[in-house]
Amino acid sequence: MSNDAPIGPGRPKDLAKREAILEAAKSLFLSLGYANTSMDAVAAAAGVSKLTVYSHFTDKQTLFGAAVMATCQMQLPDLIFEYPEGVPVHEVLLNIARGFQALISSDEAVKLSRLIMALGSQDPSFGQYFYEAGPKRVLAGMEALLRQIDEQGMLRIANPLHAAEHFFCLVKGAPDYRLLLGFAGPLQGDEAEAHVQEVVGVFMRAFQP
Repeated sequence: MSNDAPIGPGRPKDLAKREAILEAAKSLFLSLGYANTSMDAVAAAAGVSKLTVYSHFTDKQTLFGAAVMATCQMQLPDLIFEYPEGVPVHEVLLNIARGFQALISSDEAVKLSRLIMALGSQDPSFGQYFYEAGPKRVLAGMEALLRQIDEQGMLRIANPLHAAEHFFCLVKGAPDYRLLLGFAGPLQGDEAEAHVQEVVGVFMRAFQP
């Protein structure tokens, strides 16, 4: 463990160290589980002091939530939910569907989903915490985008939140269920593209003006 100096009040936090902490946390949470991952272990894996870990994340639950957010944002940054002027709705939805499909199919996301399921059987609050840290933010971004699309008359969406939920459930579909069960691999290449194209087509037809 390094003897890096504490970050004092008003001193900008080192973003490189924050990223190292998040990467170490994600790796340890997924390999050891939540209960067996300590802040000391995260600090050692990140090559920083425990004080530095606590200066960025106040406790293990906060660190876990940040790791979940980082995983989601890696594939679905906030910018993807903005509507670029002049771009067809179909293309905007396809880009989101591709990003989301890649996210849920990644080895990291599959391990995280299984970890949350295991934790939820021990303490239901973990399921809620995971939902608020990751999926809820993604849904909020999609809801805002669909509301904008409805206001501009490109689609007719009476309930943007419900529509956002339907959209992501369609993308997940049976392929994600088989993947989580462990008897099928993730969709890739042409197969993945065909899946998202079909999903977006169904969604567009459902909400055509």
